[in-house]
Amino acid sequence: MFGKPLTGYHVFAIFAAGFSVIIAVNLTLAFQAVGTFPGLETKNSYVASQKFDADRDAQLALGWTVAAELQGSDLVLKVDDAIGPVVPEIVSATLGRATHVGDDQTPAFLHDGTAFVAPVGNLERGNWNLRLVARAADGTLFRQRIVIWVGL
Repeated sequence: MFGKPLTGYHVFAIFAAGFSVIIAVNLTLAFQAVGTFPGLETKNSYVASQKFDADRDAQLALGWTVAAELQGSDLVLKVDDAIGPVVPEIVSATLGRATHVGDDQTPAFLHDGTAFVAPVGNLERGNWNLRLVARAADGTLFRQRIVIWVGL
């Protein structure tokens, strides 16, 4: 009907071409996934785990409550303890999406007497995370991820 008969060589070539496409796509996706997020959070997880409980207990002993909200194009961060407002040293702060780092920014917080304020511009709608590291007066590090919902 088509002129040439379907031989074993043709069937093998069809299967080889099909599986070559599947393997090529899988390898491409795997290399892109590993290249965009290597999965490394700490160089030595065992050593980090040995200090985890002590660090967490020290952070909880501070008794801080942290809240962040967007007011216009400014991000307002309030840190309080049982007595009232606290003014820690902001070691690092990164505002970004939970799913990718393309929109990440480092807010430059200034304390206005009641809260820390940083201009962040107009953020797109959705879920944003503020990854905060602050240092108490006694040197205790405080780490927290604060979820900020924009326009929902």
